Amino acid sequence: MLTYTQAVIIGLLQGVTELFPISSLGHSVLVPAWIGGSWSQLVTQGDSDKGTPYLAFVVGLHVATAIALLGFYWRDWINIIVGFCTTLRTRRIETSSQRLAWLIILATVPVGVLGLALEHPLRTLFAKPVSAGIFLTLNGFVLIGGEVLRRRSQPSLADYGRAFAEAEARHHDESRGLPVDPEPDSETRLARLSVKDALGIGVAQTGALFAGISRSGMTMVGGLLRGLDHEDSAKFAFLLATPVILAAGVLKLPTLAGPQGEGILGQVLVGSIVAGAAAWFAVKFLERYFKSNSLLPFAVYSLAFGLASVIRFTLF
Repeated sequence: MLTYTQAVIIGLLQGVTELFPISSLGHSVLVPAWIGGSWSQLVTQGDSDKGTPYLAFVVGLHVATAIALLGFYWRDWINIIVGFCTTLRTRRIETSSQRLAWLIILATVPVGVLGLALEHPLRTLFAKPVSAGIFLTLNGFVLIGGEVLRRRSQPSLADYGRAFAEAEARHHDESRGLPVDPEPDSETRLARLSVKDALGIGVAQTGALFAGISRSGMTMVGGLLRGLDHEDSAKFAFLLATPVILAAGVLKLPTLAGPQGEGILGQVLVGSIVAGAAAWFAVKFLERYFKSNSLLPFAVYSLAFGLASVIRFTLF
């Protein structure tokens, strides 16, 4: 039986690792396996022939994480939803919020289609400790690769010179009281992505179907390779994750009403509250972190924990 202590720990783990680029699914497989005992049995066996309650429990955590993201970005989502409804009425895309709404829809299509078709067989085949360790290691290499490729495509000195000249001209105009175009906000910058960019980032997100590959990590790398900075890549990753996580949770909500959900509704409630709170603080931290930092620390962690897990569950 799932205990309240396990519910709190797993809820905290889910809320943080769903948004940190280190794979929540990979950790949901590896952490119980590392702890062993009743923890590993919780994931693989359960207490009876009804099966493990772990899936039903994780469903609640997913919904809580998505609600936390909706709450954190509520202003953005109001603009996006209003923009989407407006385009349906006018059949035109005229504002950044309207364009961003359709970019999110387009980027969600690949993971939606492949997720429905391949999620169960992929997770059945690869949701094992050794496989999760291998894919978590691969996740680390992908994060490093994204940073390396981004740095190779960074602006030249001439580009920096032009940007500096433009900033100086802006400051000069402001000091003289002349009208100056405001700096574009994150919504405007994200709306500049092309349809091809959105689809490419969406395809990158499908890697998260493998336990050990991070959804947010793949989305951030995709954004970096399409010219976004770390801050905008992270925000797009979190906006894109919201409908995906929410849909995955809602589609599996009937699991809570079935045999696997019997006797754990209290644990689901406690774990969901912890997961939602953890997700809120995680996204708040990451928004601030990515203003001036990179994916490299998460890459190093993924490599270290992934390799250690492969060694642990292969040799011992």
